[in-house]
Amino acid sequence: MIKTKKLVMIPGPTPVVRSIQDQMARETVAFGDAAFVRDFSEVLADLKEMWHCQGEVFVVAGSGTMGMEMAIANTTKRGDNVLVCSNGFFGDRFIDMCTRKGLNTDVLSAKWGTSVTPEEVEKKLAEKKYDVVTVTHVETSTGAAAPIAAIGEVMKKHPEIIYIVDGVAASGGVDENMEAMGIDVILTCTQKAFGVAPGLTMVWASPKAMKKRKSLGTIPESYIDFDKWLPVMHDPSKYWGTPAINLVWALKEAIRIMKEEGLEERYDRHIRQAAMVDSAMEALGFVVGAEKKYRAPTLSVYLYPEGSGIDDAKFRSILAEEGAQTAGCLGTFAGKGFRMGHMGNIDKHTLVSAIGAVERACVKSGYAVELGKALGVLQKGLVNE
Repeated sequence: MIKTKKLVMIPGPTPVVRSIQDQMARETVAFGDAAFVRDFSEVLADLKEMWHCQGEVFVVAGSGTMGMEMAIANTTKRGDNVLVCSNGFFGDRFIDMCTRKGLNTDVLSAKWGTSVTPEEVEKKLAEKKYDVVTVTHVETSTGAAAPIAAIGEVMKKHPEIIYIVDGVAASGGVDENMEAMGIDVILTCTQKAFGVAPGLTMVWASPKAMKKRKSLGTIPESYIDFDKWLPVMHDPSKYWGTPAINLVWALKEAIRIMKEEGLEERYDRHIRQAAMVDSAMEALGFVVGAEKKYRAPTLSVYLYPEGSGIDDAKFRSILAEEGAQTAGCLGTFAGKGFRMGHMGNIDKHTLVSAIGAVERACVKSGYAVELGKALGVLQKGLVNE
């Protein structure tokens, strides 16, 4: 029997297109190779321009979690006050990091499927002096997006505070303009909306953030210290830690694809296609975990229809056999549904195949659906794409 191709539809890693795969398959060269140094320099320049960063950008081998630690390590010192705006599981990850560093950490938590609001942030900042505020742009555990631009307007009234945005599940798929939104640090990684394999973290830092780093002097951290990497980011022929050469090439190709599509169109496409997928799933009776006004364009949580009798583990196993690998839910949503990514460089064929697999998995799980109903909803949207 021919084995069904399995689409990676989890919230990350996302599918990697052939041209990016080809870059990862190139013969590795020395990090000081003149052509590679030029390529790395172009990647850094593009990232600064595309995110409207007037400061510095760091591209370092590591995960998105390392990017979170890098952001905290270079903007805080023991005893600083930090406000963590958490919309779920990964927003909470900042709490442990800050506590371990000896920071005084307060938490603004949103109900799962919603987001902390600008009004809540403003109220909290009026009550206490903070050094840093963190916000998760898209919460991977809930599929909810935070209003980072509106929160940024609040932060502009407090120029003494460093505004950190976790863009792991957003950057490259949702608009993030550092200058316009008043953001001081954005962090992300390659395997989400950039559509590259895991392995690189990217951290943008505003001039204010770099000034804060300078004021800290020597920090306890080494590998994630901005000051260790700054000479390399200014001249990639210099050495501090070995760069992930083939992933830098892959990132360069991902950036080329993004620029060719156009960032505004890329952001709009994510919004359009997310709405189509959500509508298709709702046609089958599934419930989108995030409230409508907070729904992220890059991934969604789909809760099983009430009374459907669907067993979570069994359903996701069948769905994988039918060709779509999805992720289980976390925290409040655990066992109640699954998480599906719809970000990066996925095309119409991928979306159609994924929704077709969901329909088949429903039937095989004993949940009666009209085959083609969700696909019809999706196709009506895609026909105009």
